[in-house]
Amino acid sequence: MEQPNTTYINQLSGDNVAFREKMIAILKRELPEEIQIYREQIQKNNFLAAAQSVHKLKHKVSILGLEKSYYLAETFEENLKENSIQLQKEFETILNAMDTFVKSL
Repeated sequence: MEQPNTTYINQLSGDNVAFREKMIAILKRELPEEIQIYREQIQKNNFLAAAQSVHKLKHKVSILGLEKSYYLAETFEENLKENSIQLQKEFETILNAMDTFVKSL
C-alpha cells in the first residue's frame, strides 16, 4: 500500500517554510473534520452527501502523494452516487493511513 508523504507539499512550497507549515496546519485542521463528516454520512446511509465528502477528501489524498489511492477514491465516489458502498473498506484504510500520518507531522 502507498504511504502518505509530504513530497507534493514540499515541491509546492519550495523554500517557503512558512507556506509549508501553513499547508500542514490546514491538513491537520481539515482532515479529521472531513473524515468525521464522511463517516457520519455513511452511517446515515446518505450516500450522495458521502460522495460529496469523498470528493473533498480526494484533494487531501492527492496532496499527500497517494496517486493510486486517488483513483480508488474517485471510483468509490462514483459508487456512492449509485448507492453502492463497494470499496468502502479500502477507502477507510486510506483515510486511516492519512489521519495517522497527518497527526504525526
